[in-house]
Amino acid sequence: MIQTIRNAFTIPDLRKKILYTILIVFIFRIGTAIPVPFIDAQLLKDMMTTVTDQGDTGNIISYLNMLSGRAFENATIFAMGIGPYITAQIIIQLLTVAIPPLEKLAKEGAEGRKKLNNIIRATTIGLGVFQGAMYFLMLKSYNVVFQYSTKWVNTFVTVFVVTCFCAGTALVMWLGEQINKKGIGNGISILLFTGIVASGPKVFNTFRLWWQFAKQGSTGYYFAIPGLCIAFLFVIWFIVFMQNSERKVPVQYAKQIKGRKMVGGQKTFIPIKVNMSGVMPIIFASTIISVPATVKMLVYRGKTYPNSFWYKVWSVFDSNSLLYAFIYFLLIIAFAYFYVTIQYNPIEIANNLHKNNGAIPGIRPGKNTIAYLSKIINRITLIGALFLSVIAVLPIVISSFTHINISFGGTSVLILVGVALETVSQIESQMLMRHYKGFLD
Repeated sequence: MIQTIRNAFTIPDLRKKILYTILIVFIFRIGTAIPVPFIDAQLLKDMMTTVTDQGDTGNIISYLNMLSGRAFENATIFAMGIGPYITAQIIIQLLTVAIPPLEKLAKEGAEGRKKLNNIIRATTIGLGVFQGAMYFLMLKSYNVVFQYSTKWVNTFVTVFVVTCFCAGTALVMWLGEQINKKGIGNGISILLFTGIVASGPKVFNTFRLWWQFAKQGSTGYYFAIPGLCIAFLFVIWFIVFMQNSERKVPVQYAKQIKGRKMVGGQKTFIPIKVNMSGVMPIIFASTIISVPATVKMLVYRGKTYPNSFWYKVWSVFDSNSLLYAFIYFLLIIAFAYFYVTIQYNPIEIANNLHKNNGAIPGIRPGKNTIAYLSKIINRITLIGALFLSVIAVLPIVISSFTHINISFGGTSVLILVGVALETVSQIESQMLMRHYKGFLD
């Protein structure tokens, strides 16, 4: 491993890309530590202690905290993180399927993608303004923002703070794009990876508290620590295995005579990954299912009303309940099918095979090929959806039965492993071009 890293740094252009990526990550972490003015730090800490839930399985606050590298809970200039950019990409991706002009742009090659990227950037800024304004209103409702006697001063504070949040969103988006251009790996994924890794000290602090509980007489924690460590390693192995799993559909291309040459006739395959939708179904489901908990948080502000009917209704969706886990499980499966449906069209795949004189052995071209591909994709999607659901719900179920707060959720681990595999694969491909032995050998 050490020798491989040395080999990577002996390649000038690869070394330059890695160092540039590290520089961008360093700038990103600095931004997550610079607080926005006019915010009472102590009151903000007290508010976040009240409203946040464990890990990435709680309300929308915990979800945004995960995306921003815990900058959200500290109200820094990068508090909105990369959330608006991810949301903008999802929105435009969905609209591309529904709106013909956007679909036409997506098929125009590099120029069309450039225009779509500009639309995504504009949408990101709009979402940054909206989310920044909503966050400011929440801070103001908890009296975290300094209040002044002059109305125009309070107006200036509002505009200034929201502008800082929006500017931070634009800067994070720009940093991610710079990694794409001059660094290594996917920029947004790298920043998301960095933010989740930044939560590592909180995980170690949780283990420290468990050890203290064990020494105070709670012997169950002696078994909980090694048990969860083993489960964590198993989950990582399982994620790596599933992320690399794929179904290879064989394809035979017919021989053709073009000019004086005979081309085609080779055998190949169509790789269909088990987890075709990535982490997107979890992001969709997390956003939807966090709405009830967020409403409860905003309405009751951490107070309990055990005799209130509506308080009991909202409490049903608390993130530590089994009903929450069951609904979350079903939503992930539903969104996995939805995402794969809009991303992978068996009709288009079958038409491309027909245009290139290719066919699946034993399957007639046309409707039979479409039906065959649809059947495979549906089965693969079910396996991938169950995989995502188990990874996301497992920490909730463990917390529900053991009453142990697990700070690192399945979504975080899935993102970490996925980004690590993607980045290592890019480094590997560049090193193989120079005949170096890489990480994956």
